[in-house]
Amino acid sequence: MKPSTVKNLRRAADRGEPVSEETALDILLARPDEIPELLNAATAVRRRSFGDRLRLCSILNARSGACSEDCAFCAQSAHHETHAEVFGLLDGNEIAAAYRKAAELPVSRFGVVTSGRALSDEDIEAIAATVRSTSDPRVAWCASLGCLDTSRLLLLREAGVRRFHHNLETAESYFPEICSTHGYAQRLDTVRAVKEVGLEVCCGGILGLGESLEQRVEFAALLAREEVDCIPLNFLVPIPGTRLESRPLMKPLDMIRSIAMFRMTNPKAELKVCAGRVRMGDLQSMIFYAGATGMMVGPLLTVAGGDVSRDLQMLGDLEFPVSALN
Repeated sequence: MKPSTVKNLRRAADRGEPVSEETALDILLARPDEIPELLNAATAVRRRSFGDRLRLCSILNARSGACSEDCAFCAQSAHHETHAEVFGLLDGNEIAAAYRKAAELPVSRFGVVTSGRALSDEDIEAIAATVRSTSDPRVAWCASLGCLDTSRLLLLREAGVRRFHHNLETAESYFPEICSTHGYAQRLDTVRAVKEVGLEVCCGGILGLGESLEQRVEFAALLAREEVDCIPLNFLVPIPGTRLESRPLMKPLDMIRSIAMFRMTNPKAELKVCAGRVRMGDLQSMIFYAGATGMMVGPLLTVAGGDVSRDLQMLGDLEFPVSALN
């Protein structure tokens, strides 16, 4: 890294300020021998806003497949021929049971996730009724239910949903390469509607879709401008039958650089590492030194997550405390 980049990293670490897009790009280009300097800065930024306590979350695939959208990475798209399960919205008892099972783990958030552009009013009310009747002070309800307007989001907030998840997926300049059935503006409108009704915003995306390093920085900078509360970072797991089935995997050290870049550009946002982290191999425990504040544990949507017992063993070995709901 250039001397000016090192200086900028140290200043950002001392002040908790975001780095410039130029510095962010330099982070992604850091040589292997420069990684310790990068991790030192990212750790300092994480500790300034979040201390050393990590936050875990889990999700439930509550409606799967048959999605009308053509997102290039997604096994649940009706435009792809994959082996993803297809089923309608689970009933309230099944969702409540999954919530209670998740509450047995040291997670602070549980998210209900459904396929498709948006749920019907009837389905949203059904989820809201389950949230109203099922709660644990240790675990917050979250939801990822597609492109919703403010009236539907208000219904969820009033029922007890605390955070709404809606990924932008990638940079605006690259999004047309990933999806043609809806535009970026619609996704942004949903993110802004979530903020408008007073729900916390969980918004990130998938790296390794074929975007350039500059577009990766563009994406991080947009999330910073939108001031999202939490950024879930996923790394592409190419699924047979999708348009991206032949995309090469990101290298583990590139994943570390990317996590650090999002931390340094978004110093006050939670940063959770989700799908694809198991591909990091021996470097997986470095995600927290790169600035991650937590991770998703348990089953994901259509790909396997990490083994929960191994994840908890990793956290124990690192001697990171796991935070309860805040």
